[in-house]
Amino acid sequence: MDTATPNTNGSMVSSADVNGTAVYNLAGEHLGHIDHLMIDKQSGNIAYAVMGFGGFLGLGEDHHPVPWKKLSYDVSLGGFVTDIDREQLEGAPVRPANWRDDRDWNAATYSYYGIAPYWI
Repeated sequence: MDTATPNTNGSMVSSADVNGTAVYNLAGEHLGHIDHLMIDKQSGNIAYAVMGFGGFLGLGEDHHPVPWKKLSYDVSLGGFVTDIDREQLEGAPVRPANWRDDRDWNAATYSYYGIAPYWI
């Protein structure tokens, strides 16, 4: 995948272009990257962007699901911007093994990030 030249023209983007895209905080500091997206099969909504951050050359990297609506694309940065900081990412609710299907964990995570759940 060529993440250096994603197709940013038009109103739609391929998930292949989203994966690997950088994520910045509001100060323009690099937080990490989008590892992959989680899509609700029934509604079709993008529920989470799973962010990879920390580590070195991919080793020891942490992954945290972030509600998709907490991200906005910034053309000038060529990446996504969020008001979430590193401390918030590190303090996010711990994911249980079945986090994808655990509605209580999902609700707690959306609440933690201060955003209404997509399923309401």
